[in-house]
Amino acid sequence: MVDTPPSGPTVILVHGAWADGSSWQRVIPLLTAKGIPVIAVQNPTSSLADDVAATRRALNMVEGPVILVGHSWGGAVITEASNDPIHDDN
Repeated sequence: MVDTPPSGPTVILVHGAWADGSSWQRVIPLLTAKGIPVIAVQNPTSSLADDVAATRRALNMVEGPVILVGHSWGGAVITEASNDPIHDDN
């Protein structure tokens, strides 16, 4: 069996401060029910650099286009994480 990348983008969800990846628990089933692949990043919230590194690890797992979604602090994280020349083609 060969894994093929999804035909559409993968959604990567990045939580805000004082939250964790489980904050997306109501959103994830709505997206997956529509066949949209989803990753919820579990950021350590210890620093911007650490959160960006965790988000970039999630980005590196995905082949193909990505939609980054950030809530609150997660907006700063995805702005920095998406500023990565490796993923300029996504």
